[in-house]
Amino acid sequence: MTRVVDARLTVDGTARELPIERSTIGNDGMSVSTLLKDTGLVTVDPGFMNTASCESAITYIDGDAGILKYRGYPIEQLAENSTFLEVAYLLIHGELPTEDLLAAFNNRVSRHMHVHEGIKTFLGAFPRDAHPMAVLSGAISALSTFYPESVGNSEEELELATVLLLAKSATVISYLQRRASGGELIEPRRGGHYVDEFMRICFSGADGELDVDPVMRKALDLLLILHADHEQNCSTSTVRIVGSSQANIYASVAAGVGALSGPLHGGANEAALRMFDQIKESGDSVETFVAKVKDRVEGARLMGFGHRVYKSYDPRGAQVKKIANQILSDLGGNNETFEMAQRLEEIALSDEYFIERKLYPNVDFYTGLLYSAMGFDTPMFTPLFALGRMPGWIAHYREMLADPRTKIGRPRQIYTGETDRAYTPIAER
Repeated sequence: MTRVVDARLTVDGTARELPIERSTIGNDGMSVSTLLKDTGLVTVDPGFMNTASCESAITYIDGDAGILKYRGYPIEQLAENSTFLEVAYLLIHGELPTEDLLAAFNNRVSRHMHVHEGIKTFLGAFPRDAHPMAVLSGAISALSTFYPESVGNSEEELELATVLLLAKSATVISYLQRRASGGELIEPRRGGHYVDEFMRICFSGADGELDVDPVMRKALDLLLILHADHEQNCSTSTVRIVGSSQANIYASVAAGVGALSGPLHGGANEAALRMFDQIKESGDSVETFVAKVKDRVEGARLMGFGHRVYKSYDPRGAQVKKIANQILSDLGGNNETFEMAQRLEEIALSDEYFIERKLYPNVDFYTGLLYSAMGFDTPMFTPLFALGRMPGWIAHYREMLADPRTKIGRPRQIYTGETDRAYTPIAER
């Protein structure tokens, strides 16, 4: 890789050096931190497509090559061999845990899955048809008031908050699924597998018993791993910018939940599932639907394809596809929809229209089908995304807090409004 010694910017005939900050892999960065002071100019970068707001050692993505690594470990290896809580430990602490460390971490998370009675009352105060992401954001923010001993920036407080967020968010989300289906809330049990216990609270009968299918456990564990972090996406950047004001971790993560609730971020798997329903309801073949997409017929939108970062096959989507057929078959899933998805993918991957535009299936293309086959209500898909993303949000908050270069987030703007107006009394307007 050719390394640039320095960049140079010339403004009004005067050249200025812009230092290059090095990465261990991937893009180097051109520092413009003194640009406004030196030149009176700011950069314009809508959507921050070319702006690095921080240094991070957590996740690496190469969108062109379809590479995703957590702390240097390829997502393919973690998906094949790891568990969600092991990946959570890796993201948050930087290294894979030993067997003893992982057991201790599992046990501590399990111990804290019970939620305060006040949280249950809080959840019960919302209408049953309230969107679960709104309720989840409020519940996470409220955790700081119920567990004040975990609010603070010491290592002990952050470690306790980390465990509480992983444990109690799982219970809150499982309660939201249970309320939506009309079931009474049941208590978590200590010592169980994280995903098993989550599924038991979601779907057991009144007796609290559920024999979790190991295929289902593996599938949900995998989906949580694949969503655990994704570099400086919208919700993670939100967590960091809220945390940069020294807001506590609960307020910052609750803000991340709010960002994730947007349909352009966390709602894509719901949109993909609605697309399949739309095709079936219209009576169109997949081929006819694809032709409508290419002709830009109103209402014909291809969902679950393309990604802002990946310009080749989303490596997470490839992992989901590996097990989708088995999962949907074993769990009695909607094979008609899965066959439709496979045919749609086959057409898109061989059609120049989609190839030229680098529209490849992303992680959302199959996940909605899997969540639905497991029994989750469609509005629960994004909370499941939030559960998976929790370790990433926590890791980035802690990294941001420990970085001495962190400053309160304060983007600049290009002002395009009126320049000078005199106030007119209301009687004269």
